[in-house]
Amino acid sequence: MLRHCAPGSPCSRPVVRALPPSASVLRQRLRQCAEQIPEAEAVLDLLEKCPEHQKKGDFPVIVFEGLDATGKTTVTQAVKDTLNGVLLQSPPACISQWRTVFDDKPTPIKRAFYAAGNYILASEIAKASTQAPVIIDRYWHSTAAYTIATETSEKVQDLPPAQDEVYQWPEDLLKPDLVLLLTVDPEERVRRLQHRGLEKTKEEVELEVNSLFRQRVEESYRRMVNPACQEVDASPSKDEVLKTVLQLIEKHCA
Repeated sequence: MLRHCAPGSPCSRPVVRALPPSASVLRQRLRQCAEQIPEAEAVLDLLEKCPEHQKKGDFPVIVFEGLDATGKTTVTQAVKDTLNGVLLQSPPACISQWRTVFDDKPTPIKRAFYAAGNYILASEIAKASTQAPVIIDRYWHSTAAYTIATETSEKVQDLPPAQDEVYQWPEDLLKPDLVLLLTVDPEERVRRLQHRGLEKTKEEVELEVNSLFRQRVEESYRRMVNPACQEVDASPSKDEVLKTVLQLIEKHCA
């Protein structure tokens, strides 16, 4: 159990191992599996082309996080249109075609893929934010929250403690100006998923059938720091949610 672990203690190390803390660790992990997984070599090639310590431009960078069917697609598109911004997502388009390949791999390799996607995305953010506001559908917090929830068993109380290093933003990854966490009632979220009729990932299925897993993911989001998530109730109408979101953007990114 992880519930009584101190920050940095041995019992949180499985999560740390599954969640690469830097681009250099990512490169190591991808190199180790590149011979068996050709797609890992391709991801590594893209990662190697990304300059280290990306810096954003003068325009704001706003990330939207949340479980599937919380309205991220609708809200991000609306905010992008309102702000005349650029919409990006993680994993970025250049590697998203390999998502199903890595979803079937052992957890450390799978998480390396998603973490690498964030660093590749950072390169796109750095360029785009010199021209316009950047709106992002998921970024590092998703990678971290799902990893922490997967590597932790049973209840929310078993998560690493709130100040644990697993909730920290990687020092070498470009930071956004604002992270908004969209949430809806669990029953409403399931209803939306059913109406979408899309093929579900393993984690989406797990979220539906395992309320404890869902609670761990959401609580992991809430424990993220530097930057923390600003929670937004996405249950009201699209117009109401957009109004709330734009107010938060104006407040934090003025």
